[in-house]
Parts: sequence; structure tokens; C-alpha cells
Amino acid sequence: MSTHPHTFAALLAAGAMLSTPALAEPVKLGMVMSFSGWFQPIDASTVNGAKLAVKEINAAGGILGSQIEIETFDNKSDPSLGAEGALDVIGKGAKAIILPSDFDFGAPGAIVAQQNNVIALSGASDPKFGVKAVGPYAYSISVAGQAQGALLAEWAFQEKGWKSAYVLLDNTISITKSICGGFTQRWKELAGDAAMAGSDTFLNGDPSIAAQVSRINALPAKPDLVVLCSYAPGGPSAIRQLRAAGIDLPVLTGESMDGDYWAGTVPNLSNFYVVNYGSMYGDDPDPAVNEFFKRYQAEYGQRSDASYSLRGYSMVQAWAKAATKAGSFDADKVAAVLDGFKDEALVIGPTTYSSELHIQATRPMTIVQSQNGKFSSVGKFAAKSARLD
Repeated sequence: MSTHPHTFAALLAAGAMLSTPALAEPVKLGMVMSFSGWFQPIDASTVNGAKLAVKEINAAGGILGSQIEIETFDNKSDPSLGAEGALDVIGKGAKAIILPSDFDFGAPGAIVAQQNNVIALSGASDPKFGVKAVGPYAYSISVAGQAQGALLAEWAFQEKGWKSAYVLLDNTISITKSICGGFTQRWKELAGDAAMAGSDTFLNGDPSIAAQVSRINALPAKPDLVVLCSYAPGGPSAIRQLRAAGIDLPVLTGESMDGDYWAGTVPNLSNFYVVNYGSMYGDDPDPAVNEFFKRYQAEYGQRSDASYSLRGYSMVQAWAKAATKAGSFDADKVAAVLDGFKDEALVIGPTTYSSELHIQATRPMTIVQSQNGKFSSVGKFAAKSARLD
């Protein structure tokens, strides 16, 4: 195992005196995730990241002397199975549950966890995944979608000098609405209402966005960029149709389009920018991120296809650190420690929670570009102003 300071041997050393004897009973961690169905590619690297964290924690002695055992439940990409899945793993003794990285998918299981005094962890980018709509045991490791949109607006306006934007929203799931909403609000604050060249919507399963493409081409003046809030497969399809229609404008998008597992469907993808949790290409500004992806590749024999693996790892990392400091797996005690996190060092970046807010608003994120089909890091940035309502 790596001796990098972000691995658990170092991270948990400070809590060693709280540890119980090594013969403690195993502690169960539930994973109610999409192990099959259309959402599976989105959840896959989160699952792998979490499993890597569990392996490293166990190799370092476990949590409070207990080895972690994973209990899985496949929600089959059906949000309605989330509650059933949570009951299943709780019935097997789970003290915390990892849930899908979308509010619509994760909330049903999180509500059941809340009712049963179990910590619920997710990469959902909607602030509702937390105290507001679930309860005090629900925590997102992610940056709120609204903050991601605000970050993109600030970067486009302040770093690139672009002055007009067109927003194309895939109006299907929660995160896409949050990203486009956050961008639009911040863009108008920075550039003015007139800097919005227009907006349109589509649904991820739409076979064609020909009408939307025609409306962009019919604009009296070309915008400087298109903000596309979508996810695979509808998002890549939209990019293909934009490019086929001669719209070669910069396309900016949030973490719902993270990863390159879909990039082969858009030949020579260029002028594409995505905000995510870290570059998988060995060039992230944070050395800890590059070290993590090396360990990931060594573990799985292939490079992570999305930065979501950082989320999975960091969910387990946060829970382990909180339980170690609390000296207990009790949800109230663990939550009390989590609520005291202030720029806590996790591999995903500095993480802050409070009793009112269980998601990130100002953590830096990486912007990754693709030019001629080659992905690389642009740099790390943080939103200076983001409203999470």
C-alpha cells in the first residue's frame, strides 16, 4: 500500500488511541447502487473508489479495530428500489450506506437510513441531499450543482473573456437543472441579462435535437459558448449533433458529463470543457489526486474513466475519520464529528460540513478540456459566489 499522506495508514494514525482491540466484530458498510441498468456507468467508478478505500482502511487496521465488510444491493437504475435496498443492507447490519450520486436516485434510500439512524453518503450534487430534504444523517461529498454552474460562469467570463452564452438544458434529472440554473444566475450577475444569447431544453432520451440545433444556428449573432447540462448518452449525442451542424463553439459542462468512457462516440472531440473532481490523466494540480489515480490503476488494472472514483473513496474516508474521532459508529456521534469538519483533508479536496449544510459550495474543482480527442487539465478553480437555493 502507498505511504502517501492521504492513505489511511497516515490519516487514521491520529485516532489510533481510540481504536478498540483488533478482534472487534466487523462493521458493515452498505452500497445501494446501480450495479446494472443505464445508471450503472455513472455509479461504477464511485463504487470502485469506495472499494479501494475499504481495502486500504482494512489493510491499515480497519476502523476502531473493526474490518469493514461491504453489503451490496442493486437498485437496477430504478430510484424506487432505493428504499428497499436501504432496508436490505440495514437489516444486514449496515452502519452507513453509500447511495447513487443523484438526489432523485439517492433520496429514497437516504430517507430510510434517516428513519433507522444510519449515516447516508452520496455524491448527489443537489443541496436537498442533506438536512433540508432528508435529515441530519445524510451527507453529500460533492460540490453543489449550483456552485459548479457558478464556477463555469466565473471561469468563462473572467478567465476566458467570453461575453455571450447559450444554455442547453437536458431537463431530465436534478443535477443538470442545478448546474444550468447556477450558471445562468451567475452569468447574468457577471455579464448582464443581455449576455444570455438564449436557452433551450431537451430530454436525455430524445432521438434528435434538430429543432434546438436549428434555433442556435438561427441566432442573429453566434454566442461565445454553449453550456450543455446533460449526461451520457444524451449529452454526447447532443454534442455530435451540434458539431454535425457546424456549431464548433466551446461546449462547457458540469460533472454530470465527467469521464471519457463516452468520448469515443464523439470523434476528435474538441473545444470541450468539463468541471470535475480531478484529472485522471496524471496532470491534476493536486499531487494527492495524481497519487490516488495511480493507486486506482494499480488496483483495477485500468485508469479510472471518471473522477467519480474520488467521490467514492472520499465518502468512505470521511466516514472512517469521523467514526475514529467519535470512537463510535453511532450515527449521532459520527454526525456530530462530520458537522465539525472544516476544510478536512480528503483526497477529493478540503471538505467542510455544518449542522445546516451537508454539501460543498466553495471546494476547488478541476476543469478538464478535450482537444482533438485528447483530455488534459486546465487548472483548479473555485466558485467565488454561489447561491444554493
